Amino acid sequence: MSAEPQHMQEKQAKGAIQLVLLVDDSRLQRRILSAQLARDGYEVVEACSGQEALDFCSDRSPDLVLSDWMMPEMDGLEFCKAFRELPSEKYGYFILLTSKSEKDEVVKGLEIGADDFLIKPINAHELRARISAGERILRMQRELTEKNRVISDTLSELQRVHDLLDHDLIEAKKLQQSLVRNRHVTVGASQVSLMLHSSGHVGGDLVGHYRIDAHQVGLFSFDVSGHGVSSALMTARLAGLLSSSAPEQNVALKAKSGGGYAPVPPAEVIANLNAQFLDEIETELYFTMILAVVDLRSGRVVLSQAGHPHPLVQRADGSMEQSGTGGLPVGLIEQAKFEDFEIHLRTGDRLLILSDGITECPNAAGEMLDEHGLERLVGKLKSQTGETFLESFIWYLQEYAGAKGFPDDISGVLFEFEADVA
Repeated sequence: MSAEPQHMQEKQAKGAIQLVLLVDDSRLQRRILSAQLARDGYEVVEACSGQEALDFCSDRSPDLVLSDWMMPEMDGLEFCKAFRELPSEKYGYFILLTSKSEKDEVVKGLEIGADDFLIKPINAHELRARISAGERILRMQRELTEKNRVISDTLSELQRVHDLLDHDLIEAKKLQQSLVRNRHVTVGASQVSLMLHSSGHVGGDLVGHYRIDAHQVGLFSFDVSGHGVSSALMTARLAGLLSSSAPEQNVALKAKSGGGYAPVPPAEVIANLNAQFLDEIETELYFTMILAVVDLRSGRVVLSQAGHPHPLVQRADGSMEQSGTGGLPVGLIEQAKFEDFEIHLRTGDRLLILSDGITECPNAAGEMLDEHGLERLVGKLKSQTGETFLESFIWYLQEYAGAKGFPDDISGVLFEFEADVA
């Protein structure tokens, strides 16, 4: 068996052009070119007019069109334009056969949609060279089309996965928000209101309260490092450790011999949490927190602070105080020391325990609100109470942050003290 010509080997290996549509009103010209193309291994379909060629293209899309320029009724330019307007999933390479060589005519043909020209009479070697050039262009075009299809399919799959994750995160947000139950409650004569606003779907902040006995209530605020799913899972774990519905599981309470529960000193609770998280949980997460025990009769508040912002007290006369021991975050250093300190509230005073997403909230210029800005903001809301206070607080903070919104989670506990009658 004789060796195949080099151009035939390339065609079989690459295969970008299989079907050739030959359009010419001259039967002789069609026969000559058709025989040459058939010898080179192409499938050739002949058409004697532009309309006949268009009728064929409506059923099959040729890889290559060789069309005479000068034809009756519909010339090569008109056919080329109509061919380009046909809907097709693949690109057809179009070569005009012409005796015209003027630059203006060539430019006109290119503008209409032709890819190349061959000057009559057609030279067999030049024809093969032009077809080889078309092969390369079509191959690159189809490779690009395939890559675009793969990219499109990948993007569709990513969108599907994103939608699933988004749905799961929305459900996770609902579950996380459900951890903060009873956002406004009456405890004795006093009021507790809670605020939780995640910067993303889920966050690392958690606030809450639990009753200790008829005259004491516990308040807590956590801020877990990060804002994602792992941080949210940590807040769920912490919510279970300070349960308001299952006091026997609350690590801040201890059972009394005669029944009921007594508070564990806040500093001791935080030290125990620090030891537990370093011993039992392998994670790079840590958290800041404040734990407070409030006597609803005397207004005495015993607190311990672990890296959380200082609590703010707004007195009944509008004056404000911020103080605390600072302390280390929980889950960073073994045997870290934590201290208790006290705040004494009087009737009409209120206590705010807030996450650092508030004091570190930046405005459009990048300036943080800080402690002084916090006092100015709270001062504007002296006459408002409870949930109205917190809603207005968020509104003012959003106004300060501007269009960018909050880069961190926002949370807080508002305790408004009215002394219980003994």
